[in-house]
Amino acid sequence: MNLITENYPAYQNNIPQNGQHILAQQTNNMVVVYQAFNPLIANYAIQNQQFGGGAYSFNRMSWIKPNFLWMMYRCGWAQKEHQQYVLAIWIKQTDFDYILSKAAYSSYKQGIYTSHEEWKQHLATTEVRLQWDPDHDPYGNSLERRAIQLGMKGAILKAFCTEMVEKIEDITPFVKEQYGFVANSDTEKLTVAYERVYVPNDEKLTSFLGLDR
Repeated sequence: MNLITENYPAYQNNIPQNGQHILAQQTNNMVVVYQAFNPLIANYAIQNQQFGGGAYSFNRMSWIKPNFLWMMYRCGWAQKEHQQYVLAIWIKQTDFDYILSKAAYSSYKQGIYTSHEEWKQHLATTEVRLQWDPDHDPYGNSLERRAIQLGMKGAILKAFCTEMVEKIEDITPFVKEQYGFVANSDTEKLTVAYERVYVPNDEKLTSFLGLDR
């Protein structure tokens, strides 16, 4: 497995416990994001190292998550229907920042937008949505820290699926192995993806995203 991992207690000691942060694995100018799919979509992606095929729809919004544990919360550690396969996806940092720069908040945020009209105009002119949601611990409990997810549609989704993806790795066996420790309430033995706080190079973008320092 190419995904870098670390023991959960060590992970806990190296990330903020509250605030609004992008947590992500960052290596060699790459950022890892996660998605979970049914077997048909996942197997095509693994074999072709891009997304597509008869089971994949480019006509709906697709969400990526840079935070491993947030992905585990959403897919139930690969136990949920249609989310049985968890994929780690490497994209260039520049592409990740580009996606962030094209994002509009999925709901109105006072202080980010001057009016509801400005927000609606932003929504109408971009193909990326961003949401900040409570992060979760391995058991699915909400935390004070908030995690980001990004939804894409249209041309930028097609570009992500067929051009931006540098590598796709099936990490489902790893996820299921770690779920055994979660099920036994043994976080001392739990291993998760190595992640640290990610900050875009663009200060205006950092401000727009509302990242805490």
